[in-house]
Amino acid sequence: MLVAAAVCPHPPLIVPELAAGAAGELDALRAACDAAVADLLAARPDRVVAVGTGPETAEFPKGGAGSFSPYGVNLSVRLGAGGGDIEERLPLSLTIAAWLLGRTPVDVPVSGLAVAHDADAVDCLASGAELVSGDERVALLVMGDGTACRTEKAPGYLDARAEPYDAAAALALANADVLALAALDPRLSEELGVSGRAAWQLLAGAADGADLTGRLTYDEAPYGVGYFVAVWS
Repeated sequence: MLVAAAVCPHPPLIVPELAAGAAGELDALRAACDAAVADLLAARPDRVVAVGTGPETAEFPKGGAGSFSPYGVNLSVRLGAGGGDIEERLPLSLTIAAWLLGRTPVDVPVSGLAVAHDADAVDCLASGAELVSGDERVALLVMGDGTACRTEKAPGYLDARAEPYDAAAALALANADVLALAALDPRLSEELGVSGRAAWQLLAGAADGADLTGRLTYDEAPYGVGYFVAVWS
């Protein structure tokens, strides 16, 4: 059963070593993510599952590992305990999740689930429901950015549809509104460069019937990309 969820974005610049001189620009986001993870663990889950989008759907039952070397920094992270050598296997979303979880002591098993960015909404909802179907107390760390089209300097340039999309997503996350998240349009999400759609819809499937209350703690677009932090408990 789902006992809590934290929603965070995954910009590489949230990692100070990658941001270098610009690290201070995301101090507020970093603090909000740290607080969300702390709230997640305060629910005393039996297991934490990090969920994020990737090129394809893949499970990381022993955690898995990722590297920031593609971004010019020799820094590796591991998502929970796992054996073997550090390898660059996790997609960016779960690599950032591993980095966030590494900033807080975690004494329960951690695993990861990457969801294909173009996964069908119905499949996402079903996967979420299946993920929390047992008696185990599960907490989800859900990674995903909003639109990438909020300003002319944004990765996807300025699109008038971006701001209302992000406003609707932020409201859904604030209210733990599973129906609103389930209704997000995959095609529009793709056109607006939304990386969080599939992961948010998996959360909607997991939270359906869980009677969780939402709280939005961050809602900004510092680089023309919508970043949200929310806690469901």
